[in-house]
Amino acid sequence: MNVGTLYRRTLEIWADRVADAAGCDWTAPTPCRAWTVRDLVNHVTGEDLWTAPLVRGETIERVGDRFDGDLLGSEPVSRALYAAGQASALVAEMLPRQGTVHLSYGEESVEEYVHQLAADHLVHAWDLAAATGGDTHLDPKLVAEVTSWFAAREDGYRSTGAVGPRIGTSGDPQHDLLSAFGRDAHWGPNHAGLARFSAAFSRGDIEAIMAHMTDDCVFEATGPAPDGIRHEGAEAVRQVWEEVFSTTRGANFTEEELFVAGERGVLRWRFSWANDDGSPGHVRGVDILRLRDGKVCEKLSYVKG
Repeated sequence: MNVGTLYRRTLEIWADRVADAAGCDWTAPTPCRAWTVRDLVNHVTGEDLWTAPLVRGETIERVGDRFDGDLLGSEPVSRALYAAGQASALVAEMLPRQGTVHLSYGEESVEEYVHQLAADHLVHAWDLAAATGGDTHLDPKLVAEVTSWFAAREDGYRSTGAVGPRIGTSGDPQHDLLSAFGRDAHWGPNHAGLARFSAAFSRGDIEAIMAHMTDDCVFEATGPAPDGIRHEGAEAVRQVWEEVFSTTRGANFTEEELFVAGERGVLRWRFSWANDDGSPGHVRGVDILRLRDGKVCEKLSYVKG
C-alpha cells in the first residue's frame, strides 16, 4: 500500500469516529490519560491544521501560535471534520511532489511525515472509539502497514516520551500495535470509571465521588492499625468523605499512578493538608479496588508508615 492510500484511509477512519462521537460526553476520559475526548479531538484537529502549511514548506517559526489553544469552539465535530478534509486535500496535492517538511526535530521527507500522520490518525481513532463506546475495530491491512512502518521507529518514539511503555504482546496484530503505542487494548468502562473517580477525589467533589461508587460499595480505611475500619454501603462511605473534606484543612488528593486489570484496579495517591500552624503535611498511600460496570464497589486503602 502506498503512503498516500494509507494516509487517506486512516484519515477516513478518524473522520468516521469523530462523526460517531457527536452527542457524546466531551469531558469523558480517554486511553490517553492526560486528555479528555475534547482534548484528544482538539489535538488531532491541530495536527490536521498544521499539515497544510508544513507540506507547503512553511516553518514552525513562521506558523507560530496560529493553531494553539482550543480549535473546536462550539462545533467540535464540524471543526474537526473540516480540518481533516483540508489536510487530506493538501496531502493528495503535495505528496507526489516529494520534498521535505520542517518539523520540530529538523527537516524530514514529506513521505515520512505523512507516515507519521497516518499512524497518529489510526491509533487516535481507536482512542476516540474506546472513549466514546464506538467501533474499536481497525482495518487489518492498515494495522499491518502501520505496524511494519513503526517497528523501526518504536524505540525512538519511546525514548522521547511520545508513547508510553509497551503493554505486553498477544499475537493479535491490533492488540500488539496498540501495545507498541503504549495503549492497553482492553481499555474500557472500568478504566474510564476509575479515571473519573480519581479526578473527583482530586477536586474534593463528594457528589462525583459517590456517582462513581456502587450503592453496595465497601471502603476499608487505613487506620486504626492493624485492620482499619470497614464502612459498608454508599451512605456510610459518603459520611467518611464528608468528614475528611470538611474537617481537614486544605485536604487534597493527588494521583501518582493508576492502572486497571479486568475488574481490579490500583491507585497510588498522595494526600496533603495544612496543619493548624500552617505547615504542610502529607501521607502517601495506595488503594486496591474492585470495579463493577465502571464503578468502584470496593476500596481497600493502605498508607506508608
